[in-house]
Amino acid sequence: MIFSISIIDACEFAADMHKYQRRKGYLRIPYINHPIKVCKLIADSGEIETNIMIAALLHDVIEDTNASPTDITERFGIDVTKIVLEVSDNMNLPEMERKELQVIKAPDLSHYAKIIKIADKICNMNDILNYPLYWSRKRKLNYFNWSLRVFEGCKGLNHKLDELFLETYHKGIQAFSK
Repeated sequence: MIFSISIIDACEFAADMHKYQRRKGYLRIPYINHPIKVCKLIADSGEIETNIMIAALLHDVIEDTNASPTDITERFGIDVTKIVLEVSDNMNLPEMERKELQVIKAPDLSHYAKIIKIADKICNMNDILNYPLYWSRKRKLNYFNWSLRVFEGCKGLNHKLDELFLETYHKGIQAFSK
């Protein structure tokens, strides 16, 4: 694997930005676990270029923290910033509009942004499957079905991620359709 000190810098930056945040659910897992899992999943699927790994670690900092695109550009460059912006929601919009925009924009994302989107959805679905969450079955099913719609616009770039997405999706549909 290619090693880059900038990947460690991105992990440190993401950890600092997310330091007070926790994942949804009863266990309140530190949020930083999520971008690290997304990055690891991407690396495990063979996508080991430095910029995608940095962007995976930073994929939620714009929408979930006070980090700005300028902060990312100054530390990690414009190419990383562009990827992070592609996968960031506009948090000023209502949730349902943000979700629908993810579906609409998915086919037009760059290669790296599509890979991050798929890995992010896999990690989120795995968390829903594996950690106690106060969502209803219907809400969980809705999340899995919406994730599939986003996936449909992103698939076809990495066979391993596509297979893992579908495997995870089907586990969720089976678990929450009962």
